[in-house]
Amino acid sequence: MSILVDGATRVLIQGITGTQGRRHTEFSIDYGTNVVAGVTPGKAGQDVRGVPVFDTVADAVAETGAEATVLYVPAAAVPSAVEDAVAAGIKLIVGTSEGISRQQAAYFRALTEAKGARLVGFNTTGVLSAGEAKLGGIGGEVSDFLYPRGRIGVCSRSGGLTGEIGLAMKQDGYGISTALAMGGDWITGTPMVEYVRLFEQDPDTDAIILFGETGTDNELEVAEHLVANGMKKPVIALLAGRFQENYPPGISFGHAAAMIGNDKQTISAKAKALTDAGAAVIATLEEVPWRLRDFGVRPSN
Repeated sequence: MSILVDGATRVLIQGITGTQGRRHTEFSIDYGTNVVAGVTPGKAGQDVRGVPVFDTVADAVAETGAEATVLYVPAAAVPSAVEDAVAAGIKLIVGTSEGISRQQAAYFRALTEAKGARLVGFNTTGVLSAGEAKLGGIGGEVSDFLYPRGRIGVCSRSGGLTGEIGLAMKQDGYGISTALAMGGDWITGTPMVEYVRLFEQDPDTDAIILFGETGTDNELEVAEHLVANGMKKPVIALLAGRFQENYPPGISFGHAAAMIGNDKQTISAKAKALTDAGAAVIATLEEVPWRLRDFGVRPSN
């Protein structure tokens, strides 16, 4: 079944008439995603690849029954875009925008959680359920090449590494159920441990692959969850950034959140916590397939 999205999910695109919105809408439609509406204020009556454009999210939802949205809007427009989506009853929001402050991110997480919605991002390339649907730019126009259908769930702090993991598995006959980039900011709409829980509950996911970095407590929360509840499915964690331990704390490398805030947020500390919890911690992409085999997970392709 996958998690978060499937072929029946009715998808709305906020900012559909912009350059990025239009381009990635076309990629999503070509992939088979059920894009039913777009929203750009002042552009009602237009269409993008046959998808009707509305002035407001409320109008789009009332007319099409949209239940998930992807935001291709500048950072300044994000607050109203999120609030409009939540007010209209949208239950899944994928936020691609960069430049979201920690204060804003904390507000968006609290708002969506209070309304029973889920936020992926911000600063995400999106989420893809193989052969079903993709929300966001994940995979671009080569999604089928990077993400063959299979039974491995992928949750990554990096959009680029999400694709690299998919390709590494493909070369050994493995495929994905759902792959997602959770976002590289300090505060994301959904923490990593929640995605792990969703994959644990998904009957079509046999194992979970994580890509983590220095900074934040995401990987530590996963380790705590595995210790408290047991490892229901194999977890493999590729962790990057051990070299940062040679530099003073507080220096960001790459993503805004990829900085060491305290001793627990180092790769060494995260690797130990996850290993102690039963997960397999790896240092290279080449290790992914044979670690899966070590856990008894066989290729599905």
